[in-house]
Amino acid sequence: MDFEIASRHLTQADPILGAAIERIGPCTMGFEPDAWRALASSIIGQQVSVHAARAIRGRFAALSLGHDFPAPDYILTLPDETLRGAGLSGNKARSIQDLARHFAQAVFIPAQLAALDDEAVIAALLPVRGIGRWTAEMFLISSLGRPDVLAVDDLGLRNAMKKLYALDAPPAPAAMRALAEPWRPFRSVASWYLWRSLDNEPKL
Repeated sequence: MDFEIASRHLTQADPILGAAIERIGPCTMGFEPDAWRALASSIIGQQVSVHAARAIRGRFAALSLGHDFPAPDYILTLPDETLRGAGLSGNKARSIQDLARHFAQAVFIPAQLAALDDEAVIAALLPVRGIGRWTAEMFLISSLGRPDVLAVDDLGLRNAMKKLYALDAPPAPAAMRALAEPWRPFRSVASWYLWRSLDNEPKL
């Protein structure tokens, strides 16, 4: 993903967003190319603050016995109590275990996932416990580097649109898609700038 080309396109296509881009500066979106790590981290971070998610990820990583992140097959050897001790709720522990099974049993092969189009990736991920469309869309952006993803269920994105475009209320999905139409084919980069426009730590 060429951030410079994307930013230039977005600035020309949408002056309001362009002003935010000028204020925020170059896009520094990060990527996690390891599909297992990206998806496990996303599950760990669901419905908790950025600070809490970072702490839990650190304790989860510490389970890895000398490696920087526990492998899927190793996770499947651990009792629930160990995962709970790392800070995972019961539901998240079961979700991580289900995700680990998909990787350990080669239901998910990263190279094959990367070869699918966006909707096919989402369809492949949705059967995993704890993964909904939003999580799959974040994976498309932050792991596969897909440039044109718009996560209409993301509350932060809705709030950023409301603030930046002086709307009366956070827009509904149809309104979000309409507003974002000029951003194609770089809606992922536009989303990053919108998250940053809230002066929050970016999701990606």
